[in-house]
Amino acid sequence: MQLSFLGAARQVTGSMFLLQLEDGYQILIDCGTDMERKIDFEEPVEQKSFFSFDASLINLVILTHAHIDHSGNIPMLYREGYEGQILCTPPTADLAELLLMDSASLHLRRLKAAQGESRKKHKQMDRLLRKGDLYLQKDVENALDNFVTLQFNRRFVVFPGLEITFVPAGHLLGAAHVLISVTEKGETKTIGFSGDIGRANYPLHIDPQPFPEVDYLVCETTYGNRIHEDKDSPMDALGKVIKETCIDRPGRLVIPAFSVGRTQAVLYTLNKLIEERNFPAVRVFTDSPMGRSSTKIYSKYLSYLNPEAREFHKENDELFDVDNLIFLQTEKESKAIRNYREPCIIISSSGMISGGRVEQHIADNISNTYATILLIGYTAEGTLGRQLLAGTDMIVVKDREYKVNAQIRKIDVFSGHADQTGLLTFVKQQNPSKIKKIFLSHGEEASMLEFSSILNGLGYADVILPQKEDTFEL
Repeated sequence: MQLSFLGAARQVTGSMFLLQLEDGYQILIDCGTDMERKIDFEEPVEQKSFFSFDASLINLVILTHAHIDHSGNIPMLYREGYEGQILCTPPTADLAELLLMDSASLHLRRLKAAQGESRKKHKQMDRLLRKGDLYLQKDVENALDNFVTLQFNRRFVVFPGLEITFVPAGHLLGAAHVLISVTEKGETKTIGFSGDIGRANYPLHIDPQPFPEVDYLVCETTYGNRIHEDKDSPMDALGKVIKETCIDRPGRLVIPAFSVGRTQAVLYTLNKLIEERNFPAVRVFTDSPMGRSSTKIYSKYLSYLNPEAREFHKENDELFDVDNLIFLQTEKESKAIRNYREPCIIISSSGMISGGRVEQHIADNISNTYATILLIGYTAEGTLGRQLLAGTDMIVVKDREYKVNAQIRKIDVFSGHADQTGLLTFVKQQNPSKIKKIFLSHGEEASMLEFSSILNGLGYADVILPQKEDTFEL
């Protein structure tokens, strides 16, 4: 049996692992978009496989959760000849449909924008063609027809000798760790894939559940060298900023937040502040059509939420319907709130301030001394969010320069990833004297190196940091 690392190797995005059994049966675990993929502009544009493997030879795909860096290239598999099933949990199937359709719409807009005879248009089209992952709605529909959903903690027998179990990971609605049991020539081996590990006591999401002992473990390391800084609860941390910005003075609070997962956690926390702490019902604008759609999916799968959220729903009949909440649909509605003069909260994507409607809200409010920009998650290098956290005095939004007068705040209580302590809790469920190998993935190299060193110190002897395309015999 062989395990190949085809993505998220010494980097965060593009999760993809290939498990090949001795009889040639091939299982792909995740098929995510590599947001850090380099494009070779020297090679001629030609029709060639998007993947480093033959998609038509893959027998089964397992999806840990819906985020694009885990699901984003599933439609490409079907474009290149894959005909099998996608196994995942029911919420993952619904969220993946939402995210993949959105990606297809984005691809279509980019293609339309690159059509034309000018030199600039030719360059745009050349870049798109070289990148390659240009699936459209019909490709997503082909993929969705083959999604098969499994419940948590129920062993699924693919065929005698191959069993799969999803264990709650807590990172996102429906997110799973994957346990694979393979029996070959009378010997059974177990392989665990962490997916993305959530954190304990997160709003809405269940805590990561204990993972059984395995022979081989693939573990993510997004925060392998970081400890979450905020010790306050989400209600305390968010409540403090709202009070300072919108209650003690007539200000605006702009919260860049990803549409799936993060927006729902913020809305739920706002609702709890109003219902349980008698917070004034400040006007809340949620400016993300996808945020609204994913909120409906969260409401659909109440049984997948944590006990506290289910109890809150039982007592209040809803989770996200905050008093004075308005979901904005059109860009016209989005732009119109710049004329709203009362204290308000604006929740908009993207969370890193890298594209999306939030850029306009930043432009409209960044020079306002009564405004606060609250960053609630990781911001990548090169994004406006990272620039603001670095303390820049001026920013450029859509080719226009703005002076930074607004307050810039950051809290990490809404980060959906386990920190170093949470990752260690996950790995420590494995016996150092029994586990054969631990592979680290889905993290920057510095994060992996520090986490690997800690594991070595705890007695885990064989900790490996694979390079992309590395293959190991199990």
